[in-house]
Amino acid sequence: MDALIKGILWSLLPISELRGGIPIALGNGSNLFLTYFACVFANILVFPMVFLFLNTAHIVLMKIDIYKNTFNRFLKNVHRKTHKKVEKYGFIGLTLFVMIPLPITGAYTGTVAAWLFGMKKTNAFLAVSLGVAVAGIIVTMAYLTGAEILKWVI
Repeated sequence: MDALIKGILWSLLPISELRGGIPIALGNGSNLFLTYFACVFANILVFPMVFLFLNTAHIVLMKIDIYKNTFNRFLKNVHRKTHKKVEKYGFIGLTLFVMIPLPITGAYTGTVAAWLFGMKKTNAFLAVSLGVAVAGIIVTMAYLTGAEILKWVI
């Protein structure tokens, strides 16, 4: 499978998102700029996919107890991790939350937080997109810095 396609697929996955996609693509020889833009675009696609799910299938699935209990626990976790930033600072808080490339701080959780706090879709989309773009820069720079350090060590 092509390195760039691997990066795009990893960027679409929850948890790994850009933190997995960019290093996988670059580590397998993909072009730096193409990798950045393709992986960031793929990760931004998470926003409409999650909103579509929350406004359609989620409503039906909430009738199933195991799904309902699991989703409610997930929402409590999202609320606990995001309410200080998103509820208090809105657009800026959501952008900052998404741009920090740590587990549970990407486009998936940011989109669910925006939905949970009732943010306008346009503002939420812009905040998540900006956060993803900055996270992509951070991940790319971290990868390049780490690769340079390894060249010196090895």
